[in-house]
Amino acid sequence: MNSLLLGSFPHLSSSLTSGGDCWGKTKFKAGHSPREVQVYCGARNILERQRVVRFQHHHSGCTVKKSTIYQENNAKFLVHAASGQPFESESGAYNPESTSKSVKNALDAFYRFSRPHTVIGTALSILSVSLLAIGKLSDISPLFFTGVLEAVAAALMMNIYIVGLNQLTDIEIDKVNKPYLPLASGEYSISTGVMIVTSFSIMSFWLGWVVGSWPLFWALFISFVLGTAYSINLPLLRWKRFAFIAAVCILAVRAVIVQLAFYLHMQTHVYGRPPVFSRPLIFATAFMSFFSVVIALFKDIPDIEGDKIFGIRSFTVRLGQNRVFWTCISLLEIAYAVAILVGATSSYTWSKCITILGHGILASILWKRAKSVDLKSKASITSCYMFIWKLFYAEYLLIPLVR
Repeated sequence: MNSLLLGSFPHLSSSLTSGGDCWGKTKFKAGHSPREVQVYCGARNILERQRVVRFQHHHSGCTVKKSTIYQENNAKFLVHAASGQPFESESGAYNPESTSKSVKNALDAFYRFSRPHTVIGTALSILSVSLLAIGKLSDISPLFFTGVLEAVAAALMMNIYIVGLNQLTDIEIDKVNKPYLPLASGEYSISTGVMIVTSFSIMSFWLGWVVGSWPLFWALFISFVLGTAYSINLPLLRWKRFAFIAAVCILAVRAVIVQLAFYLHMQTHVYGRPPVFSRPLIFATAFMSFFSVVIALFKDIPDIEGDKIFGIRSFTVRLGQNRVFWTCISLLEIAYAVAILVGATSSYTWSKCITILGHGILASILWKRAKSVDLKSKASITSCYMFIWKLFYAEYLLIPLVR
C-alpha cells in the first residue's frame, strides 16, 4: 500500500528520501551552518511523514467504509432474493398481495381480540329475547328491526369493551392460558388495547344515549360496571379472583340483564307497551341462569394452570377439574329436564312437541360429548367449552318457541 501511494504521489515520496535530497532541493542563505540545515530537514521530514499517515488513514477509512457498504448492500440483496420481498428501489411500489395480507392479519387479530363466541352469544340472545316482545304478526316491521339493530350494535360494542378490558388486565395470565390472543402474543401493544376498549365503550354509551331507550342505557351501564369490576386490578375490585362473585357477575349480565333489559327495550321503547313478564320470558331468565353459572364455572377449567400461578382462586383451582366439570354437566342436564317439564305443561301442541323434543336431543348430545372428554387434555376441555357455547346458541333458538 505504501509503495502504491508513493508511486501515485511523487511529491510525497521526495519527503521520505534521505536528508541529502533535502539538502539538494533546499536553497539556504549564506551563514547557515550544517547543523541548522540538518535540523530543518529533519523537521521537514517529520511533517511530511505526518501528512502521509493522515492521508493513508483517510484513504483506508474510505476504502473500508465503501467495502462495508458494499457488503451490507450485497447482504440485503441476498435476503430479499431469498424471501421474495421487493428491493429497496421498489419499496414505494404498490403490492396488492402484501396489502391484502396485512388487512387479513389485522382483521384476524381483531376477530380474536373480540372473543367471537361471546359476540355471537350476545347478538343471538338479544334477537331471541326481542322476539318474545312480538304479540302479533304485524309487530314484525321495520320498527322491530330498527329496535333490534340499535340494541345489538350498542351491546356488541360494550361486549368488546368488557372482553378487551379483561385481556388488558390478564396479559401475563393469557401468555400461559391463551397465548393466541393479540395482547398476549404481542400483536397488539397495550396502548392499542387501551385505545380499542376506550373507543368502544364511548361509542356504546353514545349510541345508547342517542337511541333514548332507558332500558337499553341501563343495560349498558350495569354491564359496564360489572365488567369493569370483574377485571380491573384496583382495591376491592378484580372480582374474578373470587369464584362466587365472578359467577354472580356473569349470571347477572347473561341471565338477568340480557333477558329483562332488552325485552323491556323492545316492549316499552320500541312498541310503547306496558311491561308484561310472560311465561317465555320467565322461562328464558330461569334457564339462562343455569346456563350462565355453567359458563362461569366451565371457562376456568382449561385455565387452571395460569390461574394457579397468578393466584386466581377459581372453583377449578379449589375443587379440581374433574369435580367442576361434572358439576357443570349435571347443572345443564337438570336445566334440560326442567325445560322438558315446562314443555309438557304447555297448552300449545306445537310448542309442547318442539320444547320436549328439542331439549331432549340437546341433553342427549351433551351427555355423549361429556363422556368423550379427556380431562387431562387442555385441548379436549377447551373444545368442550366451545361446544357448551354452541348449546347456548341453540337454546336461544328454542326460547322464542316456548309457550
